[in-house]
Amino acid sequence: MPQPPAAPPQGPARVTSVAEYRRQVQRDPQQELVDLTKVIPGLKLDIRYATADNLVGQVIYPEAAAFLRRPVAEDLRRVQQDLAAQGYALKIYDAYRPYAATVRLFEAMPDATYAAPPTRGSKHNRGCSVDVGLVDLRTGRDVPMPTAFDAMTPAAHSDYQQLPAEARRNRAMLHAALQRHGFVNYPAEWWHFDHRGWEQYPLMDLPFAALRR
Repeated sequence: MPQPPAAPPQGPARVTSVAEYRRQVQRDPQQELVDLTKVIPGLKLDIRYATADNLVGQVIYPEAAAFLRRPVAEDLRRVQQDLAAQGYALKIYDAYRPYAATVRLFEAMPDATYAAPPTRGSKHNRGCSVDVGLVDLRTGRDVPMPTAFDAMTPAAHSDYQQLPAEARRNRAMLHAALQRHGFVNYPAEWWHFDHRGWEQYPLMDLPFAALRR
């Protein structure tokens, strides 16, 4: 699989050194980017940027993986527990995103509504954003939602109402579960959520492999 290109020297400050990242984690363990599959039992991954099935039609990540800062991951685990009590589970489309991948996405889709400009970076780069859907625990299948992930249409907006009742109910259930645990939806994308407190974490430009101990 192709590796994301090296980030250009210009742009916002970001962590590019594994050693610096390790020092940050040593000073503050909350800074750790943790593997969600090790924190949240039964979590399903559908990491679209490790495939060409995404809004730019290109493979962006060299592997399918999902990391978030430790407090964010722990809150997401609470979301999963809430949903399990209702018969559902999360599906993860994207989580931590290296800054170099943000550069590549914006080059392919230079629309700030759907791709974060490299001049400011993304909350995904901070390990504080997650893109999610819902799965029925009984069947293991995706439940009806307003649109597919990464759809660039008005129907993807979180306030869009001209939808089947089931899709509206599922969206409301997903949003309510995440909001109870500190996540805020991005209104143009029903699937995108930022964790409160993202400002505490720096932008990162480390590949997934560097985050594994």
